[in-house]
Amino acid sequence: MENGGEDTLQTRQVLLLFVLLGVSQAHSEPGSFSVAEEMQSGSFVGNLAKDLGLEVGELSSRGAQVVSNDNKQSLQLDINTGDLLLSQMLDREELCGSTEPCVLHFQVLMKNPLQFLRIELQVRDVNDHSPIFLEKEMLLEIPENSPVGAVFLLESANDLDVGMNTVQSYTISTNSHFHIKMRVNPDNRKYPELVLDKALDYEEQQELSLILTALDGGSPPRSGTALVRVVVVDVNDNCPEFQQPFYEVKIPENSILGSLVITVTAWDLDSGINGEISYTFSHASEDIQKTFKINRKSGEISLTASLDFETIESYSVIIQATDGGGLFGKSTVRIQVMDVNDNVPEIAVSSITSPIPENSPETAVMVFSIRDRDSGENGRTICSIPEDLPFLLKSSFENYYTLETEKTLDRESRAQYNITITVTDFGTPRLKTEHSIIILVSDVNDNAPAFTQVSYTLLVRENNQPAMHIGSVSATDRDSGTNAQITYSLLPNQDPHLPLTSLVSINADNGQLFALRALDFEALQAFEFHVGATDQGSPLLSSQALVRVVVLDNNDNSPFVLYPMQNASAPCTELVPRAAEQGYLVTKVVAVDGDSGQNAWLSYQLLKATEPGLFGVWAHNGEVRTTRLLSERDAARHRLVVLVKDNGEPPLSASVTLHVLLVDGFSQPYLPLPEVVPERSQGDSLTVYLVIALASVSSLFLFSVLVFVAVRLCRRRRAAPLGVYSVPEGHFPGHLVDVSGTGTLSQSYQYEVCLRGSTGTNEFKFLKPIIPNPSPQCSGKETEETPPFNSSFGFNIQ
Repeated sequence: MENGGEDTLQTRQVLLLFVLLGVSQAHSEPGSFSVAEEMQSGSFVGNLAKDLGLEVGELSSRGAQVVSNDNKQSLQLDINTGDLLLSQMLDREELCGSTEPCVLHFQVLMKNPLQFLRIELQVRDVNDHSPIFLEKEMLLEIPENSPVGAVFLLESANDLDVGMNTVQSYTISTNSHFHIKMRVNPDNRKYPELVLDKALDYEEQQELSLILTALDGGSPPRSGTALVRVVVVDVNDNCPEFQQPFYEVKIPENSILGSLVITVTAWDLDSGINGEISYTFSHASEDIQKTFKINRKSGEISLTASLDFETIESYSVIIQATDGGGLFGKSTVRIQVMDVNDNVPEIAVSSITSPIPENSPETAVMVFSIRDRDSGENGRTICSIPEDLPFLLKSSFENYYTLETEKTLDRESRAQYNITITVTDFGTPRLKTEHSIIILVSDVNDNAPAFTQVSYTLLVRENNQPAMHIGSVSATDRDSGTNAQITYSLLPNQDPHLPLTSLVSINADNGQLFALRALDFEALQAFEFHVGATDQGSPLLSSQALVRVVVLDNNDNSPFVLYPMQNASAPCTELVPRAAEQGYLVTKVVAVDGDSGQNAWLSYQLLKATEPGLFGVWAHNGEVRTTRLLSERDAARHRLVVLVKDNGEPPLSASVTLHVLLVDGFSQPYLPLPEVVPERSQGDSLTVYLVIALASVSSLFLFSVLVFVAVRLCRRRRAAPLGVYSVPEGHFPGHLVDVSGTGTLSQSYQYEVCLRGSTGTNEFKFLKPIIPNPSPQCSGKETEETPPFNSSFGFNIQ
C-alpha cells in the first residue's frame, strides 16, 4: 500500500512537471555539456552534481531525474554518482541537420522541494560523411573559339557534415587546358569553376575527360569525385545562304488546306551540326502564323488556313535559315493571292416604299446598291428584273439602282407584285444573287360600284306582311377599304303618282328591299324604281339599277255572279216547257273573278236541287240544262242552288239560287200550280212580274257594269306608267273560256262569252238575244244590241 501510494504520488508529480516546466526554467541557470556524435550508448557526458554544485546524496534523496521536451530519453542520470550518460547513439545530422551548433535541451526534476534545473547538451560534429556529386558525369560543350580565361560553371558536391568537416576544396585532374577556381556563395557554400587556360582546337582534340575531386576538412579528409566531359564544339564560321534572296509565288484563294505553296532552299559550307539548317518564320505576324506553316527541315511552306483575296491580297514572309551553330541567313517570300469568283454579288437595300398608290406613274419603289467582293471581271455585275412587270431599273451613281414604276398601276387587276431582283457577275462560273420583295399597291377610288344586274325583277305576292323582305340588290366595288364600302339608297321616283317611299325601303348596308305595306294585285300589278349604290371614297362614285316589282296574284277574291243577280227585289224565275228535250238549256249562270290566272278559272256545280237528277250544270260554262225528259209527275216549281268555285289555292266560291217553273207552253203567261194554293190567285200578274223583273235585272246589270268600268279606268290611268296590267300571258284553256248556247232569260236568249289573253285584255261579250218561235207573246219584244264596252277586267260585253 505504501509503495502504491508512492507510485501514485510520483505519477502526479510527473504530470505537474510538464505543467510547470516553463516556470521551472525561469528559476534555474542552465548547465552546459558537450559530446561528440556517434559515441556509443553509456558514454560519459559529465557529472551533474559537480556541475550544478549539488551533493551526490541530495540527488538521490530528492529523486532527481532527467526529462526532455520531445520525450526522448537521450540521457540517463546515475543518482548515486551524479554522472550523465548517453542512453543511445546520437547522430548530429539527424538531430540538427545543417544547423550549427547542434544543442539539445533537457530538464532535471528534483523533489522535496520541487525544483527544475535546465541543462544543455551540445552534439559535436565528426567527419563521418564524404562529399557527393549529384551528377556523376558532367557534360560541357565548349566552342573551339572560346577565349582563354573563359569560366565554365561546374556542379558542386554536397557534404552533410558541417564546419571544417564539409567540402573545403576542389581539384581537377592534370591537363593542359583547364584549372579549378573556387567560388563562395552568399550562404558560404563553395562551388567550383572551370577556367580555360589554353585555347581549344576542335581539329586537334574534339573531347577531353577530366576528374573533378571535392575534399572536406576532416581528419582524415574525405573526398568525392565526378567525371567532367569537355566536348569541343566546332566553330561555325559560315552562315546559311538561300538560293534566291527573294521568292515570289501566286496561289489561288480557293486552294485547299495543306497544299504546298513553295519550297525554299538554303545551304551551309560548314559540316556536321554547323551545316544542319532549320527553317523558321522571322518576325511573322499572327495572320501569317495562322495561314502558313513551314517545315523546319525541308523548307516547304504549306497552307494551314483558308485564303481570302478580298481580305488580304498578298503576304510577305521572311524566312530564316539557322545552322547548328546559331548562324542564320534570311530570304523574303512574297505570296500573291489570286482572286477566284467565290463571292456572290450582294444587295444592300437603302429604302423601300410600299404600298404605292395605283395612280402614281414613275414612282421610286426601292433604292438599293450592289457590291461584289471579287475583283476584275469577277466583281463586275449586271442587274435585272422580270420583263413582264410594270417596273424598270434605273442606275444612279456608282453601284446604286432605283426601282421605279413604268406606268400607272391598277390595283384591281393586281394588288401586289412579287419582284425578284437578279444580280449576276461576269466571273467564271457566273454567280448570281436573287432578292425578292413584295410591293403592295394601295387603292385609289377609281371604280364606281357596279350592280350584279342591270335590272332586277322581284316577284311579290299580294297581301304580304308589312316590312317583309321582298328581295335584295347587290353591287360590288373593285376598290378596297373605304373605297369599296357601298351604301344603297332609293333614287327619287320620276312618277309623282307612285308613292315609292310608302311602298318599299332599302337597307343602306346590304341592299335588302322591304315592302312597307301590303300590296294589292288588283290595284297595282307592277311598279318600277331605281336604286343607287355609292361608295365611301373620295370623290364619291355611284351607280344605279332598275328594280321592277311584279305583284303576284293571290286567290283573295271570291267569284262574283253577274247573272242571275242576287240583290234583286224579286227572285228571277226561269220558265221551262214541259215538252223540252233532254239537254234543254234552262239558263246560264254568268260569274267573274277579280283574280287572274288560274285563280280566275271558274267551275260550276249543282249544289242543291228540289228534284235531283232533273237538272244539271255544265262545270265549265255554267249552263243549266235538263238531264232527262220532263213528265207530268214532275213538280212545277223547282229551286236550284248552283256553286261557282274558282281554281285558286285555297279555292273560293259563291252560290246562286235559281227558280225554275215548268209550264206547258209559253202561250200561257200563268199556270196555276196545284201544289201552291196561294199562287193561283196571282196567276194573272205573273207575266207582268216576269217582265218587270227582267227589265230591272238588265238595268241594274248595265248600271253595275258601267260603274265598275269607270272605276277601273280611273285606276288604270293612275297605274298606266307602271306597266300593263293584264292577266298572265298565255291562252286560257278553251273549255274554260269560250261559252255559247241557247236558253231562256225570262225569254229565250243566245249569248257568247269570249276571253282573249293574247291581246293583253280580256273581252266579255253579250251577243244580242235571239227569240225563238214557240212563244208568240214574246216575239213582239225585241231586244236591242247593247254597244260593247270595256270593263275593268278587259271584257267586251254585247
